[in-house]
Amino acid sequence: MKNLKKRRKNMDVKLEKNERIDDLEYKGYKIIQNVEGFCYGVDSVLLSDYARGIKKNTKVVDIGSGTGIISILLCAKTELKKIYGIEIQEDVAEMSRRSITLNDLDGRCEILNINIKDVEKYLDKNSFDAVVTNPPYKKENTGLKNIDKKNLISRHEVECNLEDIIEKSKYLLKDLGELFMVHRAERIVDIMCLLRKYNLEPKNIRFVHPKVNEKPNLVLVRAVKYAKPYLKIDNPLYIYGEDGDYTDEIYKIYEKRKK
Repeated sequence: MKNLKKRRKNMDVKLEKNERIDDLEYKGYKIIQNVEGFCYGVDSVLLSDYARGIKKNTKVVDIGSGTGIISILLCAKTELKKIYGIEIQEDVAEMSRRSITLNDLDGRCEILNINIKDVEKYLDKNSFDAVVTNPPYKKENTGLKNIDKKNLISRHEVECNLEDIIEKSKYLLKDLGELFMVHRAERIVDIMCLLRKYNLEPKNIRFVHPKVNEKPNLVLVRAVKYAKPYLKIDNPLYIYGEDGDYTDEIYKIYEKRKK
């Protein structure tokens, strides 16, 4: 009876123009995405796996939550108590709220349509156990800009920059709280310098390579507020093998069997 009620509730979730429901292929979870907007990629999946050590009954903030993919996957993969997704774009936030309802996660996940710069008005200082973020990768005046405003905001530091995110992470986190981030590997110096500036000590970094013998394009970072200095460089993660298929580790992260 419970599953029947859930299916009926999910059938009531409305889709807007150009939206579709994608199967996350993980414990039956799904997500609404706009085919003309910014859709989640492998980086969000990797971050959700990197942060799956988040402890039971903890409070988490997802900065720049977008479609809600990381919040949904963390609800599926961990026993967190509550996660708040912060998303500045009103229509994207509204779409992610419908994804939360679609997965019957309204009690565990809440989307705030706010600018992270204003977070003090909505969330308490030093009150969260973890922060996760997949921020815009490009500095505001670098790289080719996408004409579409949604993609521009998602990819470029237009509404907030890396320092804003790290500064507000310090505000949100309890002492010894954890920050998990995925970013472009080329920004690693910026990331390390800003983490230290705001007393978020880098504890683990893991470089992500498209293939063996190719340079890394992503980096996964874990930092801890007011922790003692000690950085561990984790083994590199490779996305594709020589055959062009996912590596065994990527299949394990996606919890799929290799064909």
